[in-house]
Amino acid sequence: MKIKDIKELKRISNNVRIGIIDSVYNAKSGHPGGSLSIADILTVLYFNQMHIDEKNPHSLDRDRLVLSKGHCAPALYSVLAERGFFSKEELTTLRHLGSKLQGHPDMKNIPGVDMSTGSLGQGLSAANGMALASKLDKRGVRVYCIIGDGELEEGQIWEAAMTASHYKLDNLCVIVDNNNLQIDGKVNEVMNIYPIDEKFRSFGFEVINIDGHNIPEIITAFETAKKVKGKPTVIVANTIKGKGISFMEDNGDWHGKAPNEEQYKIAIDELKSKI
Repeated sequence: MKIKDIKELKRISNNVRIGIIDSVYNAKSGHPGGSLSIADILTVLYFNQMHIDEKNPHSLDRDRLVLSKGHCAPALYSVLAERGFFSKEELTTLRHLGSKLQGHPDMKNIPGVDMSTGSLGQGLSAANGMALASKLDKRGVRVYCIIGDGELEEGQIWEAAMTASHYKLDNLCVIVDNNNLQIDGKVNEVMNIYPIDEKFRSFGFEVINIDGHNIPEIITAFETAKKVKGKPTVIVANTIKGKGISFMEDNGDWHGKAPNEEQYKIAIDELKSKI
């Protein structure tokens, strides 16, 4: 499945946002802000870019996605449900006892999840291993790794970046969700990690800067990354935390809390008005 129609991709990303809000609201906990900021990126990956098959989620030839910022699992779950890896009805069981959709992705129990994540800073190391294994096996698999901008404060990220460059992992594409907010406030005030692009360039990466909500730009960036040879690529996606819901946008309070009933209704009405 490769959807090229931009309007259809926008419709899907809006549905992904609805799924995020539904799941977090029913869980009464979770991380809506950073989930909403990567909805467009995940939509393009799962419906336009990645070689995957929801009927064969364990295919050795599938492309891989590592959600290093694992607390934003509601976004990954929603796009997987939208793609058909499991039913959308299951989204409302997020974080419930007995549900496979726990607070962080679990590769052992959730179809379509390629790596269990949650401890920040570690996802890129796992993605490196997948990308290197693909090269050694000559399978042609591409590996994508989504990292939060606040997560770049973790030292292991930079060790992994050095490793990716050393092994010339040109089948690896890192996406930085640069919404400039983390749980303690603005990233540039908590621990300034800018300029992100120059840092990765100094580590030997091909760097692409984009608007992380502009679907044509996202597609072009991924297509460009596929043509890069001899080094990994990082896409620095400038995004808005809470994108799509007026009272959540660029509001750090929505990093890790669920909407109440009134807020839920407002959020869903706003999203449904865009369909």
